[in-house]
Amino acid sequence: MCAAHNPENSDKPTRRNFFKEGLCIAIGTTISIVPFAAGLAVYLDPLRKKTAAPGDPIRVASLTSLPEDGIPRKFAVLADRSDAWNKYPNVPVGAVYLRRREGKIEALHSVCPHAGCFIDYAPERNSFLCPCHNSTFALDGSINDPKSPSPRGMDPLEVEIRGNDVYVDFKNFRAGIHDRIPEA
Repeated sequence: MCAAHNPENSDKPTRRNFFKEGLCIAIGTTISIVPFAAGLAVYLDPLRKKTAAPGDPIRVASLTSLPEDGIPRKFAVLADRSDAWNKYPNVPVGAVYLRRREGKIEALHSVCPHAGCFIDYAPERNSFLCPCHNSTFALDGSINDPKSPSPRGMDPLEVEIRGNDVYVDFKNFRAGIHDRIPEA
């Protein structure tokens, strides 16, 4: 008599049933995990994409827009921004003051190192003024008043001339500290 037809053996698990159940579990798990992993990969794909390298100089102005009188001019810094899923082309990311002095172009960040306020150029004083705490900065970005709450002078930025265009290595710095540390 065959073991499968024997009523005494019908409740006992057989080796063949063990392998069938194990194979069913493995196939079911694979069928469930593959779509989940594919969906997760598609969802997280924008996070893996490379963006423009930070530190690449950004075109800010043309040389002809900078007079040789040494007076600083404020220029918006426009760059492409992107988050994980959206790309925003040519949006303002900050501002810089540019001035031409003795044939060289100097760039200063327009944000105060004290509390992150925007600094204005005051032509009547021939200096920069932070409206948040009334601190003044010289044309070279140094602190005018030793009692200033600003921990350091205005942040200088590297300038590169390419043909007739002015490029600035634009970066933001941490406010409120003495050391000039770029933000991540």
